[in-house]
Amino acid sequence: MTTQLQDMDLFVRAVATGSLSAAGRELGLSPAVASKRLARLEGRLGARLLQRSSRRLSLTDNGALYLERCQAILAEVAEAEDLLGGDDARLRGTLRVSATSGLGRRWVGPVVAEFVARHPEVAVQLSLTDRVIDLVESGVDCAVRVGPLADDRLIARKLADNRRVVCAAPTYLQAYGVPATPAELARHACLVLATGNALHADWRFRPPHGAATHVRVRGRLASDNGQQVHDWMLAGHGLARRSFWDVADDLASGRLVEVLRDWSDEDAPISVIYASRRHLPRRTRLFIDALAGHFARAAQG
Repeated sequence: MTTQLQDMDLFVRAVATGSLSAAGRELGLSPAVASKRLARLEGRLGARLLQRSSRRLSLTDNGALYLERCQAILAEVAEAEDLLGGDDARLRGTLRVSATSGLGRRWVGPVVAEFVARHPEVAVQLSLTDRVIDLVESGVDCAVRVGPLADDRLIARKLADNRRVVCAAPTYLQAYGVPATPAELARHACLVLATGNALHADWRFRPPHGAATHVRVRGRLASDNGQQVHDWMLAGHGLARRSFWDVADDLASGRLVEVLRDWSDEDAPISVIYASRRHLPRRTRLFIDALAGHFARAAQG
C-alpha cells in the first residue's frame, strides 16, 4: 500500500475507533508516529480533518467529506486485491460490525467467532449498541438492525422475518395480572428502552380489526441497553417489548410469557445493512453471507 493510502487508512481507523492512538496500534505505529502521519496527511491536503481534544476526536466538515471518499477508495483497493487473488485467496484485514445488544450477543457473536476461526488473517470488531449509528461516519462495514431501513445511502439484505412482542416473567403476571388490551398497560410497570432521560415510550399495536394505534407506556425502570431491559424482565420487574428473536428461547422455556398476542405489533424484519458501494470487500460480502446462512438455519429449527 502506498504512503498516501496508508495515511488514508490511518485516518479512517482513527474515526472508527475514536482514537488516533488506537488506530496507530492497529497498524503497529506508536502514538507519536500516528500523530505525525495524520499531520502529514492534513498538510498535504491543506485542510484540518479532525478536531482533537484530550477526550475525543470529531470530524471537521472537510473531514466528513474526505472520510466518505477514503472509505470508498480503500474498499476499491481491497476489492481489486480480492479480484486478483480469486475466490481461493485468503481473506485479510479488519471487519467492523455493529448490532443491537440482544441480537448481537445471541445471534451475531457466534457468527463472528466462527468467521475468524475460518479466516485466521481477519480480525473483527463487534460493537453492541442499541443506539442508531451512522455507518459511514463510524467506519462500520455492516450492521444488524431491526425494522425498516431509514437511510437511503445504505442498502439492506433481509436476514429473517421478525415481530416485536410484549412479554413478562410469570412471577410478574401472577402478581399483577395479564393485560387484555394495550390500554391496560397504563396500570402496569413497563420497562422502557429509551435514550436520554425518558421514562416513557410509544408502543405501536395493530388490533385484530381497525387501524394501528400507539400507546404511551411508562415505568420506573428505563435503559438505553436492551440487554439490561431483558434482564429486568426476566427478574420479574415488569413488561417489555422486544424483538421475537431476542426472547424466543425464553418464551419456549417458559421463562417469559407473551401477552397481547392478538394485538400484534408491525412486522420488523431483521436485516444486515451496509454502505451502498459498487464493490464490497470480499471479507464483508462473505461475512454477510455467513450471517444470512446462520439466520436461515435457525429459522428452519
